[in-house]
Amino acid sequence: MLASKFASLCVGLVLVSLASAQTAAPKSETPKTETPAADKWEKEITAMLAKDEKSPPPKGGIVFTGSSSIRLWDVAKAFPNLPVVNRGFGGSQAVDATQQATKIVTPLQPKLVIFYSGDNDLKANKTPEKVAADFAEFCAVVHKELPKTKIWIIAIKPSPSRWSIYEKQKAANELIRKQCEQDSQRLLYVDIVPAMLGSDGQPPQELFVKDMLHMSPAGYKIWNEQIHKLLTEKKPLE
Repeated sequence: MLASKFASLCVGLVLVSLASAQTAAPKSETPKTETPAADKWEKEITAMLAKDEKSPPPKGGIVFTGSSSIRLWDVAKAFPNLPVVNRGFGGSQAVDATQQATKIVTPLQPKLVIFYSGDNDLKANKTPEKVAADFAEFCAVVHKELPKTKIWIIAIKPSPSRWSIYEKQKAANELIRKQCEQDSQRLLYVDIVPAMLGSDGQPPQELFVKDMLHMSPAGYKIWNEQIHKLLTEKKPLE
């Protein structure tokens, strides 16, 4: 009898222990998944490629790629007699251009790639060193498939809306300039910054649209003039 009561007591203690353990154990949660950066642009890139199917862009020309300053640039109007293709997508960073390069840049086998990014990168708290490293990675991806293609990188532009990160922009630009000097046969740093600063050392508002970030026709005029001058001097398509 005593043995039976003891056995029952033991069973009860075990059941209580199991119940306590289940109560204390954290509930299992479905792990949160983050959309890969490459997928973020899937819709835009797919639309771009679908347009190519209907109207194939020229190969062996000039491909412009990067963030919204590229996307909003009417390169066909600015360079009417040249085989130019716009491959910009707004809101992107250098790492995004790198991820998409083998889809929207290298298949066109350009002799010249004109690249702009950095605004969004620094605004997202990336360091100047990281921005420069991301640019180097973009170049590596392009040159892996097209080792002779020239890449011209436009300096990160000063703007009223992001004047607070101007010092970081200067630091990133300097690192990128040095990278270009180390591979001067293929890389070129296009310094548009001095022309985009007024006599007071600040970017004039007339170079920008209402948001004081994206450029007005006056801002693009500066870029067009510098690229035209370099195309005449360097003759990258010959």
